[in-house]
Amino acid sequence: SMLGHVKAGMSYVLLGSLFIVSGISGSKVSDMATVAPALFPEMKRRGHKPREMIALLATGAAMADTVPPSIVLIVLGSVAGVSIAGLFQSGFVIAMVLLLALLVLARWKARHEDMGDVRRAKWSVIGRLMLIAAPALVLPFLIRSVVGGGVATATEVSTIAVVYALLIGKVLYGGISGRQFYNMLVETAALSGAILLILGTASAMAWSITQSGVVQQLSQFLTTLPGGWVAFMAVSIAVFLLLGCLLEGLPAILLLAPIMFPIAKKLGINDVHYSMVIVSAMNIGLMMPPIGVGFYLACRIGDASPDDVMGAIWPYLLALLVGLVVIAAVPWLSTVAL
Repeated sequence: SMLGHVKAGMSYVLLGSLFIVSGISGSKVSDMATVAPALFPEMKRRGHKPREMIALLATGAAMADTVPPSIVLIVLGSVAGVSIAGLFQSGFVIAMVLLLALLVLARWKARHEDMGDVRRAKWSVIGRLMLIAAPALVLPFLIRSVVGGGVATATEVSTIAVVYALLIGKVLYGGISGRQFYNMLVETAALSGAILLILGTASAMAWSITQSGVVQQLSQFLTTLPGGWVAFMAVSIAVFLLLGCLLEGLPAILLLAPIMFPIAKKLGINDVHYSMVIVSAMNIGLMMPPIGVGFYLACRIGDASPDDVMGAIWPYLLALLVGLVVIAAVPWLSTVAL
């Protein structure tokens, strides 16, 4: 109702929805599966091509993965000894930088969009819908304020968020059935078990790598690279882009965080800044064809052939890479919220 009448309005809504939903779920797959069914029918009716929609969906999910309560940020903070509250506060700013890059590209692509049949919603309609949506929209900001204000830790705030979402969902938005609630519990148990298995095996692998002496040799090599911290940051981006294609986020972080963070600290790179760079690089890699796992998940959710989407996604990935370079080159963006 607010943006549907402007060029690229539906693309703005898609990206904004992913930003907000990511601040509630913390899972890229859940974000895409929630947003796509709600917006794709209307976008198709307005003439958006499915390949472009899925490309924007995939890269939008990659952009939003630093929005709290990101599972990746929580695990990274635990493994690398970085303040999770600091990561949460910085994650909002970094996601906004990547969001801006995608918004600019979406607007440029929509420069020839025909808006002749689209009518602007009345202010009374916008106000009524805003009032209905406000209790749900406040949740990600509640999470950030509670953690940032020191009221609860990053792990404690998840309980607050779950209870709040259950109450709001039950009382204001039609309720959650007993069957749905049971399915939620089963999915939560399965996801928690998978994460614990990954944590256990990756920790054992990290210990093995450390004992082999590879860490010391790699540390010596990377700290003596010509170009200092700039060269190290460029290597880190390349490594995590590649690992993002091959592995889901958690294994990549658990394997390399104990190796890379001590080197970054030696070179004077802020922990939070380095965290934002590698998480963003890894998320972009996850959506890069032809082997990015997230890319195929987005195609499955959008019910399109990967071959059709592959050509459309590269401009969006390039926009994210430009945003990533800006994040890496300007440490202030990562530390301004601390």
